[in-house]
Amino acid sequence: MTVNQILNEKDSKIHFIPSTISVYEALRIMGENNIGSVLVIEDNILKGILSERDYARKIVLKNKSSKETFVHEIMDDEIISVKPTDDIYYCMDVITNKRVRHLPVMEEDKVVGIVSIGDVVKSIIELQKNTIDHLDSYIHGTKAK
Repeated sequence: MTVNQILNEKDSKIHFIPSTISVYEALRIMGENNIGSVLVIEDNILKGILSERDYARKIVLKNKSSKETFVHEIMDDEIISVKPTDDIYYCMDVITNKRVRHLPVMEEDKVVGIVSIGDVVKSIIELQKNTIDHLDSYIHGTKAK
């Protein structure tokens, strides 16, 4: 299964913000859209990503004010991304080894989506379920579902 197949299965709306808004405003946008991270895009260029983890570690734990801190001050600008043609096992490897929870999906220099650790795990579970069903039907001599 590829990243593109994951994107086709989910709501592929891309939420993004500029780096010049307050962290508080960014969190409000994330809350309204029930998302754990938001891409920072300016002039159609991906500049970074802001996550709930960034907020917790860089605002709350440092006693900063989310209303007085701008996104560019705490966003992660070392972007780790994947391509639509990458497979889910590659994504899981990146998520595990780079310790990230969200991967922007890039085609050339354009953002075409974002996949989360939840998206990847859900896809892997579905693939394993299908394999188990197939093996079970093979063992019992019935047709696979």
